[in-house]
Amino acid sequence: MADTPHLTPGDAAPDFALRATGGTTVALADYAGRRVVVYFYPRAATPGCTTEACDFRDSLSALAAAGYDVVGVSPDPVADLEAFAADQSLTFPLLSDPDSAVARAYGAYGAKELGGQQITGVLRSTVVLDEDHRVQHAQYRVDAQGHVAQLRRTLGA
Repeated sequence: MADTPHLTPGDAAPDFALRATGGTTVALADYAGRRVVVYFYPRAATPGCTTEACDFRDSLSALAAAGYDVVGVSPDPVADLEAFAADQSLTFPLLSDPDSAVARAYGAYGAKELGGQQITGVLRSTVVLDEDHRVQHAQYRVDAQGHVAQLRRTLGA
């Protein structure tokens, strides 16, 4: 399977409403007038996803000071996201996208290699939205290590 089409700067962000940690449903509309970093990761509590989530956690105050909210999206069930958030002291919303529909809409889904085998799934990706929820910046197939630091430099945060 080919990757889903990627979003590019200026594109309108696809809307979403997903179940989230904290027993809530989080929608893009909840961030009206706010800039949002939406990052997609394949699976909670795996080494790369933990590294990336902790980097976002540790950069949250700098991103917030620059006017950005952060949400993480994965296909994990909410119970797994709750455990991941508790284990890693994550204070930003983690959203459950069990059928990867939102990941597909954002272009964060496609073929990848895992353990020497070709599979299809969520691609580690980050899409930054401006106040009008248009794509400001999009990166696909990012490395977990160092990605958040590079993103902060790009965003001036």
